[in-house]
Amino acid sequence: MKELVRPHRLAPGARVAVVAPSGPVPEERLQAGLDVLRGWDLDPVVGAHVLDRHPEFGYLAGTDADRAADFQRAWCDPAVDAVLCARGGYGVQRMADLLDWDALRAAGPKVFVGFSDITALHEAFATRLGLATLHGPMAAGIDFVKNTRAQEHLRATLFAPETVRTVATGGTALVPGRARGVTLGGCLCLLAAERGTPHARPSARGGLLCLEDVGEETYRLDRYLTQLLRSGWLDGVSGVLLGSWEECADYAGLRPLLAERLGGLGVPVAENVGFGHCEGALTIPFGLAAELDADTGTLTLDEPALR
Repeated sequence: MKELVRPHRLAPGARVAVVAPSGPVPEERLQAGLDVLRGWDLDPVVGAHVLDRHPEFGYLAGTDADRAADFQRAWCDPAVDAVLCARGGYGVQRMADLLDWDALRAAGPKVFVGFSDITALHEAFATRLGLATLHGPMAAGIDFVKNTRAQEHLRATLFAPETVRTVATGGTALVPGRARGVTLGGCLCLLAAERGTPHARPSARGGLLCLEDVGEETYRLDRYLTQLLRSGWLDGVSGVLLGSWEECADYAGLRPLLAERLGGLGVPVAENVGFGHCEGALTIPFGLAAELDADTGTLTLDEPALR
């Protein structure tokens, strides 16, 4: 797996666009997130449809066409240095094929931040644009608005990425060892749902695969992992990092499943790595060469996440 193109880091005064490719956004949390961004000396601008709600399907932030148009407009605006997602939920897969990927590519590399449902866009940015992205807190997320650790780790990644080249996750080894590869991943259910779609990568071979999820029954997590195993998508993966499993089964009950499904890969697996839907979630760059030390729970990037 090849390392992807790194966007430029942000500087004070940079313009950042906030968009809502997935679910509806609470206005109060959006305003709080914008205040955080302004406190970082950034200039946030908000997509026209960020506060919309789909007229029939209330789990979507506006129509597919409007969500795609907001995203397209933000990314292709030469004055915008970064695009931050407001929240996850569901909806990216409905709008991804409405984007003009040639125009997005022509607009050049920019910083892109999000997680959860945004996993589908991380995959598309990797396969269609060859661009490294940031799996991190979103502008209207509770963690972004209220958690100092989540805020500061993202801020350091955006402005001074050399200071967080080693991500000390606090994790431990489910399967011990060290591994090298290129980071990728996100929400497990989305990675499984991406199989067979136009933006899906053929496999995770050569990758350090980051997995997390939220609100899933254990048998569903089993199904997603089994699908990735049976399809051969996990063949040749270099290592695995397991993030949070919020609102899933108690981790003591979930751990045997993760060990049974992933232990047979014969690669290091780190658990409790501290990214995803958990409180104080760390920002994990995707598309960068790195080394995982499962025994110490550290991920060390070969280069800073941003240039």
